[in-house]
Parts: sequence; structure tokens; C-alpha cells
Amino acid sequence: MTRGEKGPTMGVEEEYFLVDPGSRTVVPAGSLVLRRAADILRDRVSGELTEYQFEAKTPPCSGLDDLRAQLARIRTAVVAAAAAEGLRAAASGTPVLAAHGPAPIRDDPAYRPGLDAYRALNDSYALCALHTHVQVPDLEHAVLVCNHLRPWLPLLVALSANSPFWEGRDTGYASWRTVSGGQWPVAGPPPYFTSADHYKRLCATLTETGAAVGDHTLLWDVRPSAHVPTVEIRVMDVPTRLEETAALAALVRALVARALERVAAGDPGPQVCPALLRAAYWRAARDGCSGDALDLRSGALVPVSRLVGDLVDQARPALEEYGELAPVTAVLGELTGRGGAERQRAAFARRSRLVDVVDELIQQTASVPALREADGMAEVGGAGFSCT
Repeated sequence: MTRGEKGPTMGVEEEYFLVDPGSRTVVPAGSLVLRRAADILRDRVSGELTEYQFEAKTPPCSGLDDLRAQLARIRTAVVAAAAAEGLRAAASGTPVLAAHGPAPIRDDPAYRPGLDAYRALNDSYALCALHTHVQVPDLEHAVLVCNHLRPWLPLLVALSANSPFWEGRDTGYASWRTVSGGQWPVAGPPPYFTSADHYKRLCATLTETGAAVGDHTLLWDVRPSAHVPTVEIRVMDVPTRLEETAALAALVRALVARALERVAAGDPGPQVCPALLRAAYWRAARDGCSGDALDLRSGALVPVSRLVGDLVDQARPALEEYGELAPVTAVLGELTGRGGAERQRAAFARRSRLVDVVDELIQQTASVPALREADGMAEVGGAGFSCT
């Protein structure tokens, strides 16, 4: 990734479910839609573990406006590719309605070691996330930035929570994806790392024990990327609205920029009690932005809005420098008041019909800003993240 005019570059990966517009259940058509989408998006689209979904990724972006434009192009292409197969794309952390039985696994040699290692865990891995990449100089900086981000991960879970339903029922959680995805042996918040060497030694041990069977199975919620010089933040549910994806990614970039400043000053990051961090995750996954959250600094429950204010204070210098404070805080205010999980439940409450939830997800996923003719789809292709 190259450095933007202001701050590190960023990019995102969004995962989408494929839905039958009649039954509103997820459909195992990932490979079919992927072939169509690749005609336009080329290597900016790829398959996922299950055939219910696939992924699209932006190139490195210099700022919020650039990221919005790239997401608009990509979502337009994704929606069109799904429609060409008679299907719809829906951005939600979990499927609202799904066919019963194990999730159909994509036929890809890369997934075979994981199928052997994780067995029935793979049956329920129908989860869609937002992954944000932010440029960092090297692995040493990446692992220390991860330390600085760990205390904020539960709040990012709460802000992005968009998966209250799972296969036809309300789970009682705002982010069931967080709960379900935490079952894997290397998942959830990463441990505290003292150095890049410490990180490499632990990863080697996890591989030797069979808990990890490749870099792609290091499913920590923030991790150094294995193939590009970035930190990858993987903790968030995929947002249904494009503006939320863009704003959350810009917020994360600002947090990484601030962390890089602290690392440069010799600060390796705060050590957070693992038990409290786990409890904060659970509370955030259950309640989202409704009610209170666990403040990891004091161990006390406080209003989510207060922690969001603290988070903005952390990111403010970078957001102001990049000219992104106002649009990011506007979206955060909306999410704190009525996030994705609340909107899904409100859609269900109108007529007590889960198909209404799916219809709203489809409509909002397809709702993108109008593209200028100069921003035509021919510009969407090309390489993804590059090391330059």
C-alpha cells in the first residue's frame, strides 16, 4: 500500500450473502455469482468458505471520499452480478433465513486443511464481516498497533452490531456473528504481543499444535496482514449501509494513525485484563449500543455513549487532520441511536415477518450513491492491495 496525502491509506473487504428473492433464504450460489462479478471487478472479488456468500475488496484509498466512491462502484457491480443469477445481495452479519443443515463449503483447495482440522465447526460458519486494512510500515509496528487497538475492539463490536437473527430466530444478541465466530481456536481478541518476534513465535507454535493451518486461520479480530503491509481489523459485522462501512473504516484508520504515533514515542500499548476483555466482548455482542458497556479502564459499566465519546476523543486529532471528523461522528451518532441490529428488529416488529427484515437488508445493500459517467464500471478492475 502507498501512503495517502494525509495519513496511511486504507481499504476494506465486505462480505455479502446471496438471497433468493422469493423465499428470502440464503442460496449456495457463491461460485456462480463470483464468476459474473469477476468480469467487472476482476481480482477485487473472491469466494468465501461457504457458497452462501462472497467477498469484494476495494483498492487502497486515500480518504473517506475515495473509499465511498470505490464502495459505490463495487456494490453496484455486486448487486448486478447477483441479479444476473436471479438473486439478491444482502449485507448482514448472519443469515436471517437459511436452509437447514450444514453450510455448503466452497470447493477450494485452500479450505481443505481447515475442513480436516475444524470439522463440525465449519458447519455454522455462515458469517459476514467488514475487514479494514490500514497501512503500517512493517510487522513490528503492526503488532504494537494491535496492542493499542485491543481496548477498543468491544466498542467496535457494539457500533457495527448487525446480526441479531440466526436461521429464523432472534438470538437475543445484537451481534450473533461475534459469538458464533469466537468458537474457533484462534479467534476473538489477540493476545498482547511484546514484539514482532513474539508474534512470530506464537504463530509458529499455534501452527505446530494444529490450532492454525495457515495464515488465513489466524482469525484474531485485529492482526498483521500476512500478504500486505497493513493492520487488518476484522472485528466488525458487515454494515448494511455503505455510509456506515466508510465511516467505520475511516474511524479505524484514525485510531491506527494515533497508535502509530504512540508506537513511535516508545509506547507498546496498554495491557488489558483478558477476563475483562472477554466480558466486554460478550456485553457488546449481546447489547450492541443499547444500554451500558464495560469500561476496560475502570472495570465499571458506563453508558455506551460515554465510551463512544472517549473513542472519538482518541481519534479526533487524526480525523480533524484528514477533514473527516464531521461525517464520521454523524454516522457514529446514528449508530449509537439506532444501529443495524435495532433496524433489523424494527423491520421485523412492523408485521412480525422475517421476510421483511431480508427485504430491508436487500434494499439498503443496493442503495448506493449515483455514479458519475466518469466513474464508470470500467474503472473498478485492477489489482487489490499492493506493496509499493
